[in-house]
Amino acid sequence: MNATDQTTHFGSWFALRSLAVSLATTLWWVATPLPCSAQDATSGDAKLAAPASLWSRDGEDWPRMLGPHGDNRSNEAGVRLEWPAGSEPRIVWTLPTGVGYANGVAAYGRFFQFDRFGDVERLTCVHAETGKVLWTAEGPVEYTDMYGYNNGPRCSPLVDGGQVFVHGVAGRLACYRVEDGKLLWQRSLNEEYNVVPNFFGVGSAPLVVGELLWVMVGGSPKDAAVIVQGQLQGSKPNGTALVALDRWTGVEKHRLGDDLASYSAPILATIEGKLWCLAFCRQGLIVFDPANGQITDTFDWRSDVFESVNAASPIVRGDEIWLTETYGPGSVKLQLKDGKLKELWRDEKQQKNQAMRAHWATPILRDRYLFGCSGRNEPDASLRCVDWESGKVQWQVRNRDRTTLLGVQDHFFVYGEYGQLALMKANPERAEVVIAWDYEQKRGDDGRPLLEAPTWSPPVLSHGYLYLRGARRLVCLDVRQPTP
Repeated sequence: MNATDQTTHFGSWFALRSLAVSLATTLWWVATPLPCSAQDATSGDAKLAAPASLWSRDGEDWPRMLGPHGDNRSNEAGVRLEWPAGSEPRIVWTLPTGVGYANGVAAYGRFFQFDRFGDVERLTCVHAETGKVLWTAEGPVEYTDMYGYNNGPRCSPLVDGGQVFVHGVAGRLACYRVEDGKLLWQRSLNEEYNVVPNFFGVGSAPLVVGELLWVMVGGSPKDAAVIVQGQLQGSKPNGTALVALDRWTGVEKHRLGDDLASYSAPILATIEGKLWCLAFCRQGLIVFDPANGQITDTFDWRSDVFESVNAASPIVRGDEIWLTETYGPGSVKLQLKDGKLKELWRDEKQQKNQAMRAHWATPILRDRYLFGCSGRNEPDASLRCVDWESGKVQWQVRNRDRTTLLGVQDHFFVYGEYGQLALMKANPERAEVVIAWDYEQKRGDDGRPLLEAPTWSPPVLSHGYLYLRGARRLVCLDVRQPTP
């Protein structure tokens, strides 16, 4: 499937950039032992009701990675989709961030940001409309990235009811009370399940299903504990690809899957009237019943390159599932019938002819078209539209920025890795930019770029506010249609 190459550039938005990341020799990290404690969550009586909302206007919460629907899309009405030339969103507030790549989440009028400061990982809860800090909660962390990237959290917080969960870069899983940040329970999963450190630490966000908290763990037998740095060949799965914990106590209820962890967030999908959980692990897809952990099928899909990861989440349309990665095989389309998977289509072997090679950002489905960033690094990165039915590339723009997308109505926000933000129409005929802003060129009160590279964290949209995270700062923009 040869792409129709669209070479139009949109100013600095699609300008050629260079990013040098040094490959550093680092030390293995050691997970900090933490007890599993119940505190206020030892019985059904302790189940927490949702807190009072602090929102002053209508809208939709964004309480987890990939948003309220698990597909990087928002159903919000009232978002401004027409912008006069030279206009830009109002900056509502900014907040300094620590080290990390995790994007925050918005729920109940609160915004939750998870970062590393020194030797602790800190969950910060702020008023979503003002940025005023309401509370913070901290836990110890010891982790050094073996490739020289930063050493902070990769996972978004998860808010459900009165609980907020965080999954740290070294495997510390903690549950706090939304109202005041009180610790309810915590576990050191890397130590308890003997997780051999993945290339970039822990990076798969957890998922609540009823009374269960599903977490991608990917533990190994005890004899796999001592291996050479960066060599996951020494690790073997021990049946804990995913673990379900009692959301109120942290006690294990189910475990499943002979696989290691990836960086893809598990998603829920209703197919043929039944709720399924789809987990794209290191080796491939696991399909299971989230109520009882019963696996119905698996499908191997990963690169032959050892130093490779699966990171984008599965995409669902009807009874079909699209998997995509960037290091080798690219994309594959599957069908789920009666719990069993059937391959419908796969990408060509030559990467230059592959339809979609998503790296860390999950593409967005609009009608029968996928919109997303394809390519592993800057030289081969492009923004693309792909026909779901045929796998044909409708158009591509070789912008060379690796981007993440957020869908809203028939548009999407495109957030580049160097602080550029564009609003585009979901047009399968051509790449149609409505307006673009360069927040790397703007300056904050400290004189530094307002959004400093790398801006790899996906945007968040809630109640008309767009939240963007840079390397040092979180920025809240008002993108709601002005009221006459």
